[in-house]
Parts: sequence; C-alpha cells; structure tokens
Amino acid sequence: MKTVLIVTNSGDLHADLVGASLLARDHRPFRLNLDAFPRDYQTCQWFAGGKLRNRIRRRGDPDWLDLDQVGAVWMRKPGDFVFPSDDLSPQELAFAIMETEHALYSLLYTLDCYWMSHPVALRAAQWKGEQLQRAARLGFRVPDSLITNVPDEVRRFQRETAGEMVFKSMSCPMLAAEAVPAGERVASALRTTIVDPAMMAGVDAVSQMPGHFQQYIPKSHELRVAVIGRRVFAARIHSQGDARTAIDSRDMSASILYEATVLPAELERRCVDFVRSYDLTYGALDLIVTPDGDVVFLENNPAGQFLYIEQLIPEFKMIDAVADALLEGARCR
Repeated sequence: MKTVLIVTNSGDLHADLVGASLLARDHRPFRLNLDAFPRDYQTCQWFAGGKLRNRIRRRGDPDWLDLDQVGAVWMRKPGDFVFPSDDLSPQELAFAIMETEHALYSLLYTLDCYWMSHPVALRAAQWKGEQLQRAARLGFRVPDSLITNVPDEVRRFQRETAGEMVFKSMSCPMLAAEAVPAGERVASALRTTIVDPAMMAGVDAVSQMPGHFQQYIPKSHELRVAVIGRRVFAARIHSQGDARTAIDSRDMSASILYEATVLPAELERRCVDFVRSYDLTYGALDLIVTPDGDVVFLENNPAGQFLYIEQLIPEFKMIDAVADALLEGARCR
C-alpha cells in the first residue's frame, strides 16, 4: 500500500492520535511538521527526461520517501517555517519563507492521490460570506448577515434586523493571539457576542477593518455535523443549558450535554452535499435548531477540530474514521 502523508505541526494532538491509529493498522505514515520545516527535512524535486520526480526525508534518515509512493494526504494544520540558521536578517527570513513555501507546494501540488482535503479546496471553502450564499442555494435557512467596514451600514442593519444582533469573527476567534509573541498579546479571544448599546457606541471602530454581524437566532439546541470521508457524525449540543454557552457553545468551561443524534435523511444529504460541493473529504458544519424545529446554517469548518467531540461522545470513533478514510484512499491509488 502507498504511504499516508500527514501535513501538520508538531503540537497537533489530532495528528498524534490518527498516526497511532494508522500504526495500529500496521501502516506507518510520514508526518511533515511544518513548524520544523525545512530545518528538520530535506526535499528534492527535479525534472529530467520528461519526468518530474519528488522526494522528501527527515534530516539524518538514510531513506527518502518518493512522493510517487504517497497514496493519501491529510492536510491538517499550518505551522511557521523554521530554518537551520536563527540569525537571518528580516529580509533574509522573509525571502526564505517565500522560497520555502514555493518549494513545498511545488512538491505537494504534483500529488495525484486521495486528499483530506486538497489545499485549493480548503482555501476555497473557508470564506464565511461565500458559505452563506452556497448554504442558501442548497436549501439551508441562513440568518441575515452583514460583512462591512462601514459603520453606518452596521447601524442600518441593526435597525432592520428582527431581534438582536451578534458580532462574530470570521477568521479566528482567538483574535490572532497565536500569531504574536505572548508579551505582545492584548486580547486572547472573542466569542460570538450579542451587540449591546455599549458596543454600538464604539461601532465606528469597524472602519478599521471589516466585521461580521448577524441576526441572532434563538435556539433549542445546536448541531455539530462532521463529514469524514463517507461517514457522518452528528452531535446534538445542549448549549442552552448553561448561560456561558447560550450564545456561543465553544466555552468548554461549561459542562453541557453533548449526545449522538441521527439527522433526518434529507438534512444529512444536504450537509454531505455542502462539503462535497467544495471537493472536500472533511467538513464540520455548525447548525442551529430553533425552538420551532427549523435548522439554520451558521458555518462550515473545512479543517475544524473534532477530537473534543469524540471525547464528549465516546461512541464517536472519529479518529479511527479519519484513519480508515486515509487508508481506503491510499489503497485506491
């Protein structure tokens, strides 16, 4: 069987566990930790005689992995490149990063194999405004939403929105805290938040950068639907059982109930269709179920976390499902 390649960083527990699951199936994956690349790896790509060849190895290893022998790739998490020298000037470092990215993706994009998921598909699938349009086209109910850097448009949207309005980040709820040194962080997180009069008093700050505002939808409960290969795992989240999770269920300090649920067939098909429409083989959709039973689309996370769901619902064998999908994909190549 061809090799499973895992592209991630050294702190990725999901990759640790999927790697262990693959080893338990007598398959040793090749793990590329981007936060150790290229310092701890060597690559070689050459074109000769009408044929392109690519290979990679860990520094010090005698054997190369010929990328023709890669049957499946799991694109998990990014990492900042690191170089053998730690005294590069700012311009040297900037150029080294650009050249390294170019060399890396020149290798990866040549792979004709099973992807979970291809970088092009991942990038195309991450834009929140586009997701809303696509979800509506597939038949989901979608909340009224506004993405703008015009303060007066926010005021107009709030006046015209039935009920309350929330503010939510588009790229990262951690406010990019992980992208700056600890001593330079000014805030650590901003969950989805009801916009109150105090926030509206400072709404002119929106002119600094676009913000995402959305009609608040009252909830009965929430759904986290993970599509992994051919399998679907639907978790019912009783987010209204604690004030800390009533607006944003991601506050893990609250001990709310997560339980397995079975989606109506038509809703499950729609979730799968949404993920497949981007050529993704993994996606984690966040949905709301209203007190009247309507299902409302919030977003899809094309590389979203899933381990915490398995920890809260042990019968969900999602780690094994990822390993199974990668092995099945590799066998078919």
